[in-house]
Amino acid sequence: MKGSITVRLVAMFAAAALATFALIGAALHGVLVRELERHQYEELDTTLKSLQYWIGAIGTADRWSRVQARMDALTPEDGSVRFWVLSDDPRFQYGKGLAELDGLTREANGRSSSILLPGQERPFRTLSVHIPPFEGRPAVRLIVGRNSEPYERTRKTFLSALLMLGLGGVLVVVLAGYWIARVGLRPLERLSGEAQALRPKTLSQRLQTTALPVELSALAEAFNGALSRLEEAYGQLEAFNADVAHELRTPLANLIGSTQVALSRQRSAGDFEEVLQANLEDLERLRSIVNDMLFLARADRGEVATGLVLTPVALEVRKTIDFFEFVLDESRTQVGIAGDVQAEARLESALFRRAMSNLLQNAIEHSPPGAQITVTLREEPAATWIAVSNPGAAIDEAHLQHLFDRFYRVDAARNDGGGEHHGHGLGLAIVKAVASMHGGQVGASSEGGVNTFAFSVSRTG
Repeated sequence: MKGSITVRLVAMFAAAALATFALIGAALHGVLVRELERHQYEELDTTLKSLQYWIGAIGTADRWSRVQARMDALTPEDGSVRFWVLSDDPRFQYGKGLAELDGLTREANGRSSSILLPGQERPFRTLSVHIPPFEGRPAVRLIVGRNSEPYERTRKTFLSALLMLGLGGVLVVVLAGYWIARVGLRPLERLSGEAQALRPKTLSQRLQTTALPVELSALAEAFNGALSRLEEAYGQLEAFNADVAHELRTPLANLIGSTQVALSRQRSAGDFEEVLQANLEDLERLRSIVNDMLFLARADRGEVATGLVLTPVALEVRKTIDFFEFVLDESRTQVGIAGDVQAEARLESALFRRAMSNLLQNAIEHSPPGAQITVTLREEPAATWIAVSNPGAAIDEAHLQHLFDRFYRVDAARNDGGGEHHGHGLGLAIVKAVASMHGGQVGASSEGGVNTFAFSVSRTG
């Protein structure tokens, strides 16, 4: 099940609000508890000190009745405040349930304690003080106690209100978060609508980025970049289809025409042999085109060169030049090797010679008779470059970056192509594929009446 960004944002808002309210609530609850305890202690301490002064000044049993009367007056009807006086002399004792308070007589002066009296749900918070003997009164211990029920009730009421307010705050944050998320994601919904409206015939359309927030601008620009690459690839595909149709049309037309002419009347065996020989040449050309296209398809799928062997590059170049010896003699063309002639690289010889043959044939076809062609080797830290230079007509800069594309020709008439197999437009594309299979690159330049086509192979293999 696909997750929703809105739901995730709302859940994160709710979790953050819940955590925040919980921390604030815990802090407030802790402060309230401490304040209630402090308030209880201060009330008990004030009452304790007042009675301590009175009792300290009483030294006879006759005057003790005044103390008892004062404590009776200070005791509320609900019994929330109580007083006890503990003494070895029964005449100077006061309070109910003295037996339960026996343990308190051993507490230090001013120390707070708690005791649960019979019939009470909550304990009493108590403070006690030792009063030394005076005249005929023995030493006594005064204990003041206050019922903690009102304070506990206040704490529970505050806690309930805090929980209700916290849950209400979380609900408000959830609703506000949902609205904020919906408003914040509207630009994304608009982008989605624009993307869904794209069609193959409208690939030139782009997503509008001017009104987008910064966070979405990068995404939209990346998507527009992908659209540009897709449009370029689509255009190349259409051009490729047209180029393939053009390249196949000529030999197919030749085959059909020659066959129709041969069948138009009675022919001798020699005539049919000539027709079949011409047809065979056109069929060889078709096979060459198909084989080259299959090779490029394998390269496009990421096929890499195998069987790499560390080989002197100049040696492979010389073997390729020797293969063109007859063509070079016929055109009186000279080929020389320059640069780092001792360079070595890990090569698959068959692929390397195929790329080198294409570059040499391209240079021979586009050079005047008697020209000097130079093969330059250049070693770099990561790659070895092989460049073939020949004199020829200048090539416009706009064409240089496309010369290694399939079926690309500088002239519109498609009459020359600079590739193998009589220039059907795939020679330089194969050079690029071979370079890629060896982890290398290609390049082209045209300066000072000299055109240079180069490719590289990785030195690391």
